[in-house]
Amino acid sequence: MELWYSEMHTKNIKIGFRIKEEIGHVHSDYQDIHLFDTYDYGKLLVIDGTVQMTERDEFIYHEMIVHPPLLTHRNPRKILIIGGGDGGAAREVLKHDVDEVHLVEIDEEVVKIARKHLPSVASSYENPKLHLHIENGIEFVKKNKNFDVIIIDSTDPVGPAEGLFTEEFYMNVKKSLADGGIISQQCGTPFYHPEEVCKVRRSLSKSFENVKIYLAYIPTYPSGMWSFVMASDEEIKLRRPLNFKTRYFNEEIYHSSMILPNFIQEECKKY
Repeated sequence: MELWYSEMHTKNIKIGFRIKEEIGHVHSDYQDIHLFDTYDYGKLLVIDGTVQMTERDEFIYHEMIVHPPLLTHRNPRKILIIGGGDGGAAREVLKHDVDEVHLVEIDEEVVKIARKHLPSVASSYENPKLHLHIENGIEFVKKNKNFDVIIIDSTDPVGPAEGLFTEEFYMNVKKSLADGGIISQQCGTPFYHPEEVCKVRRSLSKSFENVKIYLAYIPTYPSGMWSFVMASDEEIKLRRPLNFKTRYFNEEIYHSSMILPNFIQEECKKY
């Protein structure tokens, strides 16, 4: 008997993975977490029924949420990651010459699963520059300041992550930034839900002078077209060269990823 895991992208469209086995399943205080081993995409992490990452294409997401903001900042030294319990964003941050990385994850079970079963992603936890905080990121930013870059590596805006997409949260994030600081955040698929992407841009624009949506191709995410956003009071431009090896991101992609298709531009004119 073949085993499959399927995620509904819309009520009429779904993606399916043929799986070898279920490696782990935890129902934490916050969410339902599954880890599968698939035939084509390696290990597959699912939270509350949505794909969070696969070993085959996770590098695209993690490179794109990290390297654009860090190369936009003049001299990033102190970095905050909200969410990102799998460790992948921290792994990419630590490729830069930073002093300290603070990772705030609300659900310790995500960290445990990643450290046990996803060593290529969670290798960052062995680095002494990484400081793990198991707590609510919304409360953390109210108490901690002077971050050069804040990366909001959250799940979709439902459940525990819902509060990470509000105007109040963005105002508190701005207060946690040092002068010249910048944030990045994933904000969903503009192909199925362009209104959600544009609403994030509108909300951020109330706190920051400059906001840029940018895109990446991630095969296992809904539609394959995925969006991110950077926000800062500084001009958003490439300030430092890329001086280490990457698999997806490069300096040309930094520029081209911010050139939005017409349908997204038209949708965002409404907000």
